[in-house]
Amino acid sequence: MSLADQILAVNDTLPIRTALPVHNGKVRAVYWLTKEDSKRLIKEKDYPVPEETALGIMVISDRISAFDCIWHGEEGLKGVPGKGAALNAISHHWFALFKEKNLAQSHILDVPHPLVWIVQKAQPLKIEAVCRQYITGSLWRAYEKGERRFCGISLPEGLTQNSPLPSPLITPSTKGILKGIPGVPEADDVNIERKNIEDNYAAFGFKNIQDIEQYETLLKDGVEVIRKALDKKGQIFVDTKFEFGYVKDQKGQDTMIYMDEVGTPDSSRIWDKSEYEKGQIVENSKEGFRQFLLQHFKDPDILLNKDRMPEREALAQENALPVETLLDISRTYLNIAEKITGQKITLSQNPKEEIIRVLKNEYALID
Repeated sequence: MSLADQILAVNDTLPIRTALPVHNGKVRAVYWLTKEDSKRLIKEKDYPVPEETALGIMVISDRISAFDCIWHGEEGLKGVPGKGAALNAISHHWFALFKEKNLAQSHILDVPHPLVWIVQKAQPLKIEAVCRQYITGSLWRAYEKGERRFCGISLPEGLTQNSPLPSPLITPSTKGILKGIPGVPEADDVNIERKNIEDNYAAFGFKNIQDIEQYETLLKDGVEVIRKALDKKGQIFVDTKFEFGYVKDQKGQDTMIYMDEVGTPDSSRIWDKSEYEKGQIVENSKEGFRQFLLQHFKDPDILLNKDRMPEREALAQENALPVETLLDISRTYLNIAEKITGQKITLSQNPKEEIIRVLKNEYALID
């Protein structure tokens, strides 16, 4: 079996019984189950949710996205070996730790396969909650150009690249295109201030204004839990993105949960601590791949300039990256996953076939 066969690149064509069209994101696809199958599984598996809860099968691919494009490699590699399993294992590890620390639940109810979660449907907040603990990346680029105010928060003079921030900085941005909110451009991934959220909390998906403080608390507490755990493993938790949503608890009350993914190499920057102390930045996250792309192509402005999106998409479609580059990414993801979880990540030999078998035989979701 070739390396390409071990990669799950297409994850939205599984023959799962569904009630709605498959939702396919950059790396994950969600199959929303029928009411009958949702209710049956809740009862059979004793999931701790109300019996009317809508369930979905979330399948993660091994695709790799960067700069809002999907990239591929030579020799038919349509993704990164082991990437999906590594991301799922890391997120599940942190979600379980959050639950253990009494922070909040997550959307995950079951893990039938390393590339699959069974999730409860949530009402997502229309915010990407970003927390930064070091000044690097886009924040540093803006600071270096003279900007000192970010998402309504002022930073002091004299900060240096890759240094710790005086205190964690929350820089929220919009998730999706939101219309009709004063002062918020109608575009995806736009930085916003807390006051924007306070003045229009319902438009951002909050049930009430008090929940803004709750999401910030869950963000800060979650970041601190991961920071402490990574520190013990010789890693620095630099910055991250969290997402939140509402579900009904077993009493029928709205409750805020963590969702999507947390603390992964896709959603966070993670640096090697010993190398940082020597003055070197060694990335244990997707940032290393982004830096490779910026150096690989002659005109990096194509990757950084949103006005050149058609050129960027053509770049991704027309350029197969070296196999060794994708294998380097694979090693990065697998190594950090095994470091975080303490478990070895085993690559599937034929992931699609394995997923179909388990969902048919153990969950009766495939005819």
